[in-house]
Amino acid sequence: MKNFNASAALLFTASVLFLSFSGPLHAQLSGHSRNEVKERNIPSRFPAEPTTPPSFSIPVEPLGFTAPGALYLGARNTMASLDFIGENKLLFTFRVPGLLHRDTSNNEEEERQIRAVVLDLPKGTVEAEQVFTVHDRARYLWMLSDGHFLLRDRNELKVGDPSLNLKPFLKFPGALEWIEVDPTQQYIVSNSREPAPAKPQISDVGGASSSSASSMDLDAEDNGRTPEVVVRILRRDTGKVILLARVRNKVHLPINSFGYLDDIEGARWQRILNLNYYDGGSRVLASVESECEPRDDFISAQQILITGCSSGGGDKLVVMNTDGKVLWIDVTPPVAVWPEVVMAPNGSRIARETLGLTHPINSYSALDSDDVKGQWVTVYDAATGDMALETPASPVLDAGGNVAISPSGRRVAVVNAGGIQVFDLPDPPPVPPTVQDK
Repeated sequence: MKNFNASAALLFTASVLFLSFSGPLHAQLSGHSRNEVKERNIPSRFPAEPTTPPSFSIPVEPLGFTAPGALYLGARNTMASLDFIGENKLLFTFRVPGLLHRDTSNNEEEERQIRAVVLDLPKGTVEAEQVFTVHDRARYLWMLSDGHFLLRDRNELKVGDPSLNLKPFLKFPGALEWIEVDPTQQYIVSNSREPAPAKPQISDVGGASSSSASSMDLDAEDNGRTPEVVVRILRRDTGKVILLARVRNKVHLPINSFGYLDDIEGARWQRILNLNYYDGGSRVLASVESECEPRDDFISAQQILITGCSSGGGDKLVVMNTDGKVLWIDVTPPVAVWPEVVMAPNGSRIARETLGLTHPINSYSALDSDDVKGQWVTVYDAATGDMALETPASPVLDAGGNVAISPSGRRVAVVNAGGIQVFDLPDPPPVPPTVQDK
């Protein structure tokens, strides 16, 4: 799959396939004419320095952070996380260098120590610190509102607070491999490995009765075998499971506070995008076309970012709202690969980081570490697609975790040049309201 992680079984097999509107069919489905949005081509330039000087920088070496070795490049291991707690604090976590501890009962399980610090801005004073233990190399932390966060390890989710105290939250009947949280933080998507013939019991998570959940159709082709990955959508406040499915691999399932996205295959490359409501029923958002398998993400409850493929070899970024209206389209250069995306909590800005290469890669020209110039961060205004900031990030962390946007969207933090550089930006433009907002 183009430009996505090899562990991108995370991509939902029924993800939205979206590049350009299909004209008459779109008008027929959505009731309005084709959106005339001009594509903008992003120049192929790797930023040598930030387009806007940072307001201040906090050195990371005194905190105990060291750059991972070159051997990790391409493995897409999560080495760090960076998140705002309000506007004036940062939660920075990173792996503690040292030997990996292998669990003798599970040869695939490796124990890692993660150091966490809460930093007061702008001085960078350490207000709290802790060491967490996790047992794989995938993403382990998701930020919530009010300074709280979710920590994933083995078959458990724990909730942390601004003082870095942890409390048990949810326990799954199998190894928890991935979670996602909707933009309003009301719902969680979980992926847990629960081998057949054991049936997923809804009551194992949050105490909900098995009759309270419906099944999702996630295209779980299994060649006669029961898929081993269980996908659940559950309420964050109660842990109650509302939808469940078995699939072959981990999936990225785009959700908002109303439902989840899927698509219906049409003629040729045509796809019809549906929003399936949690309480039943669905609504067609748009008819779309694509010749590859893009990824879609909710920026907010009413906005969707679709990352597809352009004919020139780069990525095509399309931002639309849940009314089916396209707000902007950007085409990235083919030398910017392996995207990771961070959203402002209020949906006002998007940070997209990629590896900047010396040349495009394809099946005839594979990626080599010598081809990597560095990591490239672009911050967009979600309403217009205009660039608010462009900067390098160093060291290269190809699984992300080195960029954060504050709740207001006015501050961006990037690990770069030996410090956490914090940029104070102008107010982001307001996002046009949808019909649901009016």
